[in-house]
Amino acid sequence: MEYLPNSNSEYKDVEYWDERYKTEHSFEWFGDLSKFHHLLQRHVNKEDSILVLGCGNSAMSVDMYQAGFTSITNIDYSSICIDTMAHRHADCAGMSWHCMDARRLDFTNGSFDVVLEKGTLDAMLVDEKDPWRVSEETARLMHQVLKEVSRVLKPGGRFVSVTFAQPHFRKRLYACAEYGWSIRHQNYGHGIHYFLYVLTKGEELSQEDAALEQRVRLEAEAPPTAAVVFQEAESEDFLTNINL
Repeated sequence: MEYLPNSNSEYKDVEYWDERYKTEHSFEWFGDLSKFHHLLQRHVNKEDSILVLGCGNSAMSVDMYQAGFTSITNIDYSSICIDTMAHRHADCAGMSWHCMDARRLDFTNGSFDVVLEKGTLDAMLVDEKDPWRVSEETARLMHQVLKEVSRVLKPGGRFVSVTFAQPHFRKRLYACAEYGWSIRHQNYGHGIHYFLYVLTKGEELSQEDAALEQRVRLEAEAPPTAAVVFQEAESEDFLTNINL
């Protein structure tokens, strides 16, 4: 494939994305909006203020805009992506584009009703080899991002995360009382299932998820076990190798 990197780790590098966005028009991870719109509309209202993390060159934001969700703020850490998308959709009043790092969001507390990501966190996890134990470096990265997501959500706001990651892996990252949210999930797709997580700020973790948080903490203090090593993928289905 034209945009396939030499190794999956390049998916974490802004230089890789800058080069890719110079020529690639659009790419969709986990299907376009039509595949999960029926789930999204249960949790996102058309009048909500929405932040899209790692928007990339996906058509999701403009598809949502055309469906009536007109208050959308898009961020990505590639300035080339942001400049291109802002120019391409300059006619969409109420939709803005900003070059920004998800670890350090330049928004005040409680700015958004909804924060939405599709595949962004998966790309951050691309170097992980053990689906049960995230490396300390990646754990810190994810904690930084998720703390920022929680901070910019309004009370009652929802973090909507679209991913390939199954609940028994991904909830290990999301189940944290510090974030101040509950966790629910649904799936979509035929053959290959994708997952849509809804984390609602101001609601407590369920007893099951609170117990999971405690278990993850205890495991982090235990000696590491042998990792399950995945092979490098030969296509952009690489995310199917990531169970986090």
